[in-house]
Amino acid sequence: MTDGIKILIASPLLSYTGANTVEARGTTLGALLNDLDARYPGIRFRMVDEQDQLRRHMRFFVNGEIVKSLGHPIKPGDEVGIVQALSGG
Repeated sequence: MTDGIKILIASPLLSYTGANTVEARGTTLGALLNDLDARYPGIRFRMVDEQDQLRRHMRFFVNGEIVKSLGHPIKPGDEVGIVQALSGG
């Protein structure tokens, strides 16, 4: 795909994509995740809850900086990383 945004995929989501790096399109994080879900059905629900909020255990980075909003702008050339937060005691 050309002009797509490079997305680094968290290990727990590899069962959807089959690859740790994929591409998708969108001008916001939300639009990017919608396009990702169109390509890999069901993946968005693992990252976004029923209230259309980012799930607490997922972390999103754009060009290495943490993002906490689906409305965060994405532009061509950006790199998005999706990771699952770890917890423990």
